[in-house]
Amino acid sequence: MKPTVLVVDDDERFRERLARAFAARGWEASAAGSGQEALEVASRESPEHAVVDLRMPEMTGLETVRALLAIDPSTKIVLLTGFGSIATAVEAIREGAIDYLTKPAEIDEILRAFERRDRDAAPPDSVPSLARTEWEHINRVLAECNGNVSQAARLLGIHRRSLQRKLAKYPVRR
Repeated sequence: MKPTVLVVDDDERFRERLARAFAARGWEASAAGSGQEALEVASRESPEHAVVDLRMPEMTGLETVRALLAIDPSTKIVLLTGFGSIATAVEAIREGAIDYLTKPAEIDEILRAFERRDRDAAPPDSVPSLARTEWEHINRVLAECNGNVSQAARLLGIHRRSLQRKLAKYPVRR
């Protein structure tokens, strides 16, 4: 019997890539583009595992976690986000997620998160680098400013050109 997973992400490309990666490793993968769609799939299939994006339109990842656990409390859920913060991670765990990973998360990271039984016994495998944390913070502030670089630069306390140079760089992996 194959393990089952539901991948919930509004980014179609990422969602399909992740579902294919699970299928290639012998999992039965379903995909949903929104929290509401995920609830419909979960009601029919009751997946053992779920990977849920934090930021989605209409229904957030945290609301989706709550609703999925209301359908089946034994579902193991990993929350993914491109905008990681300690407060959100704590809230995700409080809501019932077993782990919280930042995007771009590799399939092996997600599988390790599902395999962990006792979170307190195992120290984290890695900590995001200072450069990665800075990149995430800059992009979170920019998103909150609706892409307005000048406003984001003012809020961050840096020159607009410096911010543009930082944004031109690729995201730091870890």
